Amino acid sequence: MQPVRPGAGLPALLEAVLNVGTELELRSTLQHLVDSAVTLTGAAHGVLDVVDPGHGRLLESVSTGGGATDGVASLTVPIHVQETTFGRLRLSGKEFTDDDLGLLRVLATQAGIAIGNARLYETAKQRERWIEGAAEVTTALLTGRAEDALTSVAERARLLADAAAGVVLQPTEAGGMSIVAAATTADADTLLGTTIQPGSAVLTQLLTGEPVFIDDSATDPRMTTEVRVRFGPSMMLPLQAAGKLIGTLALPRERGARPYTSVDHLLATQFASQAALALVLADAQAGRERLAVFEDRDRIARDLHDLVVQRLFATGLMLESTQRRVQVGDVRETLARAVDELESTIQEVRTTIFALQQPPAEAPTTFRGRVLRETAGAAAILGFAPSVHFTGPVEGVLGDAVEGHLLTALRRALATASRRRAVSRIDVTVDTRGALPDGRPGVRLTVEDDGARGETPTAGALSGTTVTWQSPLRQ
Repeated sequence: MQPVRPGAGLPALLEAVLNVGTELELRSTLQHLVDSAVTLTGAAHGVLDVVDPGHGRLLESVSTGGGATDGVASLTVPIHVQETTFGRLRLSGKEFTDDDLGLLRVLATQAGIAIGNARLYETAKQRERWIEGAAEVTTALLTGRAEDALTSVAERARLLADAAAGVVLQPTEAGGMSIVAAATTADADTLLGTTIQPGSAVLTQLLTGEPVFIDDSATDPRMTTEVRVRFGPSMMLPLQAAGKLIGTLALPRERGARPYTSVDHLLATQFASQAALALVLADAQAGRERLAVFEDRDRIARDLHDLVVQRLFATGLMLESTQRRVQVGDVRETLARAVDELESTIQEVRTTIFALQQPPAEAPTTFRGRVLRETAGAAAILGFAPSVHFTGPVEGVLGDAVEGHLLTALRRALATASRRRAVSRIDVTVDTRGALPDGRPGVRLTVEDDGARGETPTAGALSGTTVTWQSPLRQ
């Protein structure tokens, strides 16, 4: 657009007004306004400073033309959108007249309408993005496509909010809140474990279910974590559903980044509420699925016990009876082997039943925890908890294969003890300080029970059976 000729004010003003109103995208509308103002008045430079209506601080600047010239007269008019100050349009680079001021005021009035329309359009698109994001998170959580539910929520929110990071904090036993999931443009691991200590003003507000909006995390006295210096504007939103506080979703931006608006606050708060509900529903659904698996495993275990084991046992009795009546040596040996094989099969089936009857809880992350889980499962069958002892270090000492073999041996020994008569006590010992017969360092598993072996057990003594299994520490 060429500069306006003297006397051509009205046609140029109409053209400028039309140019400002041609775009629905806010940034383009602002740029058209500055360009049209410079062209309309013949100014050398123009800049529109967009301010935060609540605090009066500068949000961004849109400019055109060369740099402003010191000592040259300037002209400034406010831009109002629905009676709220949106920004200030400043022109410089010439001696401005009253006509220039009049034209600029008319343009500013029409620009306010165009900016209002563009903001409504932008808000509608922004709202649509947040709604779609909440729907995607909900679908992912409820269909099991999200490997880590909290991280999925943090990542989706970070993208929607144009934040530097998305983190989820959960309450700690000490009364604080700690970051348990993080999604960032850099290294998320540096944020994990960061804790807001009890007594923090921010924490007090979050625990009541109220969101916290921060202009600058690095300088806000309410922020106390060591990572706050890395961030600027931030939103901290409670993840709350059905009166239960699951945690907090925090969305910090980089230092110096544009502040969050009231629309950002509203949409992010709505997203957090939807995400919290989805997390609760997903957890309930996972619980129902775990219960269904447990019920199915329990049914299979009952069927194995009631049908398979009993039939195998009856078959074994018939073979033993036949073996006593048969006089031919070869046949007796064959029957003996068949009986032994049946006993071995029954043992394997009982071991499987024992494993199936253990609750499908979250798998322990330590070897000690896996041993304790096996004995806890046996307690449900035995009616009492076996005593467990660890001698020497166990974590990180045994190879994966050795750990697996030891747990299998333990499972079999417990299954055998569970079907022995008059068992009231079982001692389990895992010893990693001993040596094998060849002198190599090894691990020894010992399972002792006080079950009857045909004689009356001595009171308080383990007179039943002792099972010992040993192996090198690593294979």
